Amino acid sequence: MAHTQFVNSPKSFVADAIRGLTACTDDLAWHADPGYLTRRTPPERGRVAVLSGGGSGHEPMHAGFIGRGMLAGACPGLVFTSPNALQIDAATRAVDAGAGVVHVVKNYTGDVLNFRIAADLARERGVAVEHVLVADDVASDKGTDEAGEPVGPGMRGTAATIAVEKICGAAADRGDDLAAVAALGRRVADGARSMAAALRPCTLPGADEPSFDLPEGQIEIGIGIHGERGTERRDAMPARDLVRLLADRILASLRPADGDRLIAVVNGLGASHPLELHLLFGELHDHLAHRGLVVARSLVGSFTTALDMAGASITLIRCDDEILELWDAPTEAPAWPNAPSRRVHGPGAAAPSSGREEAPGGEASGAAPAPGRPDVRPPGIGAVGEWLGAWARRVIDEEPALTRLDRQAGDGDFGTNMVAALGRLDVEALRTASSPAQAFAAVSDAYLGHAGGTSGALFGVWFRRLGSAAADAGADAGSVVFAVPDLARGARSGLDAITALGGARPGDKTMIDALDPAVRALETAVADGRDTGATPSAAAALSSAADAAVRGAESTAEITARRGRASYIGEAARGVVDPGALVMAWLFEEASRAA
Repeated sequence: MAHTQFVNSPKSFVADAIRGLTACTDDLAWHADPGYLTRRTPPERGRVAVLSGGGSGHEPMHAGFIGRGMLAGACPGLVFTSPNALQIDAATRAVDAGAGVVHVVKNYTGDVLNFRIAADLARERGVAVEHVLVADDVASDKGTDEAGEPVGPGMRGTAATIAVEKICGAAADRGDDLAAVAALGRRVADGARSMAAALRPCTLPGADEPSFDLPEGQIEIGIGIHGERGTERRDAMPARDLVRLLADRILASLRPADGDRLIAVVNGLGASHPLELHLLFGELHDHLAHRGLVVARSLVGSFTTALDMAGASITLIRCDDEILELWDAPTEAPAWPNAPSRRVHGPGAAAPSSGREEAPGGEASGAAPAPGRPDVRPPGIGAVGEWLGAWARRVIDEEPALTRLDRQAGDGDFGTNMVAALGRLDVEALRTASSPAQAFAAVSDAYLGHAGGTSGALFGVWFRRLGSAAADAGADAGSVVFAVPDLARGARSGLDAITALGGARPGDKTMIDALDPAVRALETAVADGRDTGATPSAAAALSSAADAAVRGAESTAEITARRGRASYIGEAARGVVDPGALVMAWLFEEASRAA
């Protein structure tokens, strides 16, 4: 039985909520296409704008912090899924007032990739962009390598994000330039650490089970704000003991000196009562005082949530006079406390814790191959659409299975993220009417414009590189065939592009584990044909690529993830096939059938 929530439809949940949010908020406007929020008040010319965003489900972050003195706008993704690059690009250009835009980005791969792509797009249009990366969750800290670089994707960005948004927004409001605002944000982010625990997991709208199983009487330590399970599980304990456990791990990473001043944030994750949160803060204040640390400012409440998760996070931030001045600066953002404390008192004695996107049209051409090119169609002018259409239908039909896999190895949004993109395609039109370059472009646009998350960015870039290879080969209008060497070239270009963007390599338990062997199989077929002087067989080449991709995907079941969200839960994801690798294997299987 589905979890009881106030929902019309899981598909319209975010849009329905935004409709109500804008209706009850004075200085907030929703731009439905491509989907971003800004202040209704026009930006003041010559001032830096601060823009943030991320998956929905964390409210009031980020939408509640739009207002004078904080954010100029925000980009909401689907629940627990990053916004896509086109949303962020449009929002960046909308809030720019001539002095540039600072992107505040949580360190989740999808957020990082889509904000990076959007920043490049905005710069091409003359908008200066700086970014501040927030990476504060010590539970996901896997240390650094010999070069001092983070192992894996690094710490997740969580509740410290609101502190960065507040400081950057106040600095922009007082007239600091782009570089100065970004530098302040980075200083706050570098000096912030967080950790969270849950008493009950969250449940996504429409789901019939929570994001992870947690028996009664146990606490999940080190959970993520996307519903990821924690790093360890313990029997229920007094709030005092839990606070000390979380705070000591934070302090071990933050390493403040005796007498250092801190901003202390106790943040509810969605279903914890204010009485519980204030109890936690009292214990935190006592423990920090015992450690010789000064709490200069406090913030207690639910600001960075994980839907209806029962739990809390603690965030500690090093501060100085300038940061405190900006923290205290007024803001009209509706979710920021209108009477924040400027002094922390001793707590006293303790008692005896969108719009539809159409697929491209156009008649499939039966033009003869250009002179000097082999008459090989892998999968050929009409068959590219057949290939992609069959694959899209397969992914959509298998969404429940993909979601189950991702719940075991991630945060459960992969299947819905796939459908968010591929459900926008007119599959039948794609199968019968698209030229190769147009078909690839349609799928790429669907991912970049509607999927969000890591998968949206990576699949979108992958298909865009295939489309470029088809266009370069002259297959954009069906005038020449899309031959095996062109497919191999486009596949390699796409692999290199998403490897550079996401940083994953074979063996990291990602889509790369299926894609890399498939690309190498295609390249081998091309090389063998070049050595023998024979035309590579499309059917044989794609069959070999499909077999390699399937073996690669199956191998991920025994891999301990080093990249992506599965890396946060480590050994707990062993035995589970990576859903991204599986979908990539399906792509080559359908290509083989189409050929």
